[in-house]
Amino acid sequence: MRTSVKYMVIYRHREKHSISEMCRFFKVSRSGYYGYVSRMDIPATDLPLAQKIQECQEKYGKTYGYRRVHIWLERQGIYHNPKTILRVMQKYNLLSVVRRKKYRNYGEWIHRYPNLLNRDFKADRPNQKWVTDISYIKTKQGTLYLSVIRDLFDNSIVAYKTGTEQNVNLVLSTIREAKKREKVTAELQLHSDQGFQYTSHAYFKLTKSYNITPSMSRKGNPYDNALAENFFSILKTECIHRIKLQAFEEARLLIDKYIHFYNHERIQLKTKLTPYELRSQFVV
Repeated sequence: MRTSVKYMVIYRHREKHSISEMCRFFKVSRSGYYGYVSRMDIPATDLPLAQKIQECQEKYGKTYGYRRVHIWLERQGIYHNPKTILRVMQKYNLLSVVRRKKYRNYGEWIHRYPNLLNRDFKADRPNQKWVTDISYIKTKQGTLYLSVIRDLFDNSIVAYKTGTEQNVNLVLSTIREAKKREKVTAELQLHSDQGFQYTSHAYFKLTKSYNITPSMSRKGNPYDNALAENFFSILKTECIHRIKLQAFEEARLLIDKYIHFYNHERIQLKTKLTPYELRSQFVV
């Protein structure tokens, strides 16, 4: 909690409780508090508005963003510019605690790619069309992130990596692993969504160095990358959700075991073959 918010709370309850006791409780100095009060006549013209916003947030569990707070205030007969309300909410730490997007500075290089795949999920040969995505695996130790690359020719998982952070390096290491395992040609498309990892300059450089052609889903169209999402659904239904995972290492071992089973043993209804059986039948 910001110091200014603590001072505001003390000021609001100054008639009910001892200021000295409240300062000790909030671990702030009395001199700091009285200095804050002495400055209230100038900048704290926002204080009555902040108090009403706090009332709103307390009533609705701090779930209202500034637009809903603006509507709520108007219903109380209090009229302010929405930008003023946002500024006051930021100043007094009254922002919503749900669904707030955190800004991350991932660098100035942002790349977008056309949707070359265009929901054409059929491939005539291995390593012609790959799809990639990241999903999360919940454990009692925390969240483990799983990055995969799936080949649309046989639906096999050609590479995967796990990590405790959903970052660019997780994606890059997955591509490097796929490059080690498979023959990559200039005709290979790698399709992803518009996640920051896939728009990064590092992703652009690596795919370019491997002669991989990036393809990207349209904004707000999850079905453009449905085959990547489909694998995560299979994994979680048949494996992850059947066990209460305690730790990262347990999750990693379970993922290793399942992906081996999926590639080598799990028969696909459409082909009546496992992914690797279909792959091994391909003749160049």
